[in-house]
Amino acid sequence: MAWNEPGNNEKDPWKNKGGKNQGPPDLDELLNDLGKKVTGIFGGKTTKGGSGSGKSFSNIGISILLIVASVVYAFSGFYTIKEAEQGIVLRFGEYSGTVEPGINWKWTFIDRIIPVDMQSTREMPSSGFMLTQDENVVNVEMQIQYRVVDARNYIFSVTNADDSLKQSLDSALRYVVGHAVMDDILTSGREDIRQQVWDELEKIITPYNLGLIIVDVNFKDARPPNEVKDAFDDAISAQEDEVRFLREAEAYARGIEPRARGRVKRMEQEALAYKSQTVLDAEGEVAKFNKLLPEYIAAPKVTRERLYIATMEKVYSNTSKVMIDVEGGNNMMYLPLDKIIQQQNNTTRDTNTQSYTPVNQSSNNTAPSSSINRADRFNSGSN
Repeated sequence: MAWNEPGNNEKDPWKNKGGKNQGPPDLDELLNDLGKKVTGIFGGKTTKGGSGSGKSFSNIGISILLIVASVVYAFSGFYTIKEAEQGIVLRFGEYSGTVEPGINWKWTFIDRIIPVDMQSTREMPSSGFMLTQDENVVNVEMQIQYRVVDARNYIFSVTNADDSLKQSLDSALRYVVGHAVMDDILTSGREDIRQQVWDELEKIITPYNLGLIIVDVNFKDARPPNEVKDAFDDAISAQEDEVRFLREAEAYARGIEPRARGRVKRMEQEALAYKSQTVLDAEGEVAKFNKLLPEYIAAPKVTRERLYIATMEKVYSNTSKVMIDVEGGNNMMYLPLDKIIQQQNNTTRDTNTQSYTPVNQSSNNTAPSSSINRADRFNSGSN
């Protein structure tokens, strides 16, 4: 039998009395019952039969709520500062102190913590078209590296320290480029420009106490506008060629000068040696003449013959052809000594024995007679 059939009122899940209301209970009634129970826990009025128990439940509920709220509040105040950071504590918006890395505690809803990275090196670029001192336009790109050294000044000295540094960098860069010529910016003066920008930037940011330190300044690039880039490239190439030619000339001068000095020194030494040799030869000839003069005075004929023979021996030793004039005849003998010597060497190489040909014998026989005949002619002519 179904629960909603007549006669089954005891089985009604909503406990409707008398079976007059067959639908679900009223929603307002359920909400009212729930509100009364909550009010009873927190000290509200209850029915007459449950007034004492309601008060006890209200005290316990308040205590539990306070304890839970305190624990949650206490745990919510813990925070961690990383090793490379420092924390700026703001209490009701006012600076209260600086905390070091580690686990710390703050008053929730009262304190505010601003972490600041103190060890990382940050980069900031700056670039743009700038007017130089010689009224040329150049596109310069520069980059700085910096880090925070004072967290309090970094947060409170200016509204935004990074933005202030950016504006200071742009101002310093444009000031230095405006006081430099374009050739220095594009070629040889880049290091000077970089150092001047660094110094000027330090001068600008020092009065503001930004809490920052400049670690390095990098001059990345400098180039003319694209419209005139080709002309400037040609000019730079010409300047580089000029520098290269000058260095090559200096290297050539440094290489040729020592060699020239060496040749000069060698020529001086050769001249001194030639001078000494000439003087010694002359002194030797004089000494030889002085030694020969007494002998010539003592025996002129013998001395003349000896001189003649010595001279002929020296002359014949330097020639390979000998012409012999026979006294009283119209014929002249020709001795090809070079051929004779060559034939003698070939014969010696073939037989490995020493031999003399009739030609050699005749030459040996005729040479003394010819020398004697020439000596007689010399003597007759002198007499």
